[in-house]
Amino acid sequence: MTAPAFRHVVVEGPIGAGKTSLARRLADTWGGELLLEEPSENPFLPLFYKDMRRYALPTQLSFLFQRAEQLKGLSQPGLFSPLTVCDFLLDKDPLFARLNLDDAEFELYQTVFDKLAPDTPPPDLVIYLQAPVQALTDRVRRRGVGYEQGMQAEYLARLAEAYSRFFHAYEAAPVLIVNSTKLNFVEDDEAFAMLLQRITQMRGQREFFSRG
Repeated sequence: MTAPAFRHVVVEGPIGAGKTSLARRLADTWGGELLLEEPSENPFLPLFYKDMRRYALPTQLSFLFQRAEQLKGLSQPGLFSPLTVCDFLLDKDPLFARLNLDDAEFELYQTVFDKLAPDTPPPDLVIYLQAPVQALTDRVRRRGVGYEQGMQAEYLARLAEAYSRFFHAYEAAPVLIVNSTKLNFVEDDEAFAMLLQRITQMRGQREFFSRG
């Protein structure tokens, strides 16, 4: 299928929303470059889920260094394919930091973020996946990543609320807000086709898509 006239598309959402799976399928369908965050490359992440307070800062900084490095190419047209699909939005990175760090740690993190964040143009489109906390919890359990299994529903609820607040105020790029509760974009070809059609029909800065 011919890709829309985008150079940079981001799929975002809380843990368990399905952003990585959807990003993979979009990149494959459109023949684009796929840029994924690599949680397995963060040595602090398994420790974070065992002791969030102790390991929040090194976990967050490790992700920040990784994501900033990955995005450098987007500020240099011609080094990437005409379209890049990412499963992370760097502007959202402070969301996790604010959720997990104390005030002094967050101030340090913000200083590093301001100096490290590459000067990249905003995405052409952000697809923000929403789902109820119970659905997120069930998906995390089903995918069976060992260090995620101790994640509490209360943490997922706080995270989902933080995402909602962030995207309510986000204006840097057009946002398609997708209720993914009843939409399986990997296994349901009809649902995926409906999403592709919805993307091509977008005209406003903020639009919604769901299945009743």
